[in-house]
Amino acid sequence: MPWADALTNARLALDLARVPRDQADRRARAALDAVGLGGFETALPAELSGGMRMRVSLARALAPEPQLLLLDEPFAALDEITRFKLNDDLRAIWRERRCTILFVTHSVFESAYLATRVAVMSARPGRIASSREVDLPVERSVATRTEPAYAALARALSADLERAGAA
Repeated sequence: MPWADALTNARLALDLARVPRDQADRRARAALDAVGLGGFETALPAELSGGMRMRVSLARALAPEPQLLLLDEPFAALDEITRFKLNDDLRAIWRERRCTILFVTHSVFESAYLATRVAVMSARPGRIASSREVDLPVERSVATRTEPAYAALARALSADLERAGAA
C-alpha cells in the first residue's frame, strides 16, 4: 500500500480481522520493532529502502502473531548484504517467537543457513525430491558461512538439486 505509512501497512491484517485499534497498533508497533523498524512508523514506502520495505512486509506477516509463517522468496530481490542481515533477523525472530517458518528460496546457501530442515523440489511436476536435516548449530553467525560443515551441506544440497533436475 504505497499511500500508507509503515504502521498502517504492518497493521493491515489486524484491521481486516477487526482487532481493536489500540491493540492492533500495539501489535503492529511490536512487529516493526522486531524487524528493526522502531521509529519508522510514519514513513511511507517511497521513503524506505528496498530492505526496509521488505521489513515492513515481514512486520505485516508477524503482527497477527501466527504459529506458521509462509515466506515465498521474500529476500530474492535484495542485495547480498541486506539479504544476509535479514537472514540473521529472521533467525532471531524464529528464536524469539518459536513459530514454524516455511521459507521458499532458490538459494542453496540461504536454505543451508536458515533451515533446520531443507526439502529440495524437483522440476515439473514439482515434488519433494529430497529432504535433509540441517546438522549445524542452532546459533549461527557470519562465521557459519565459512565453516566446513556449512560448505559440505551446501555441496550436498547442490547435488540434490542436480539429481532432482531442478538446477
